[in-house]
Amino acid sequence: MFSYLKKRWNYFVAKITGRFEENADPKVQLEQAIGEAKNQHVRLKEQAANVIANQKQAEIRLNKKMEELEKLNANARQALIMASDAQKSGNAEKAEQYTQAAETIADKLISVEGDVESLKSMVLESTQAADQAKAAVQQNSRLLQEKIAEKSKLLSQLDQAKMQEEMNEAMSQLTETVGGDVPTFNEVQEKIEARYAKAKATSELQETTVESRVLEIEQATANVAAQSRLSELRAELGLDAGAAPEAVEQGEAQPGTA
Repeated sequence: MFSYLKKRWNYFVAKITGRFEENADPKVQLEQAIGEAKNQHVRLKEQAANVIANQKQAEIRLNKKMEELEKLNANARQALIMASDAQKSGNAEKAEQYTQAAETIADKLISVEGDVESLKSMVLESTQAADQAKAAVQQNSRLLQEKIAEKSKLLSQLDQAKMQEEMNEAMSQLTETVGGDVPTFNEVQEKIEARYAKAKATSELQETTVESRVLEIEQATANVAAQSRLSELRAELGLDAGAAPEAVEQGEAQPGTA
């Protein structure tokens, strides 16, 4: 049961995360990523500063121990010299005291020498860690600068992508059906072309009718002009104007009498 609930919860989280990723603004996410990279660099610098500080403290402690060791060496030598001088002067008690003091200093000297060796190892390790920390900060700083530089490029690509998406959407609206209430560009184009073709055909038909009438008028005008010319010729020849129709009538009657 617990495994099933865990699986359902993971599915729910993945689904919500997927929806969030789909709806999230890449520009805002990019700013968040750069901001997180900057914060990480600050944390890395703080950690490196602590490592370097530890190295500096180890060096200070080592220097102090070295000074103490040098002082103890000087005191031990002085105690041995004073013990020798007391021994030479016949003062055995003083010689014994100085000898004991030299032994006490020697014990302390041995302890300090151990501390010095331990501190030397610590300084060596801390120095290596400090060098690594410095290198890590430098490398991360370079990567951060590259990300910041890449940010401008990505923002430019994002703007180009948005523009291309808008162009694709506009072209899609021109070539694809966007809904029953909204005609496509191609549909409107076909409708206008069909209407234009019909209007053009009607206009051509009208032009044909007009041309026919004009031709008829021109033919009638030509007939009138011809009859007028014939009348002029008859008058010049002295022919009777009424003879021609009569002759025509006789000519038309002849075929019937035959």
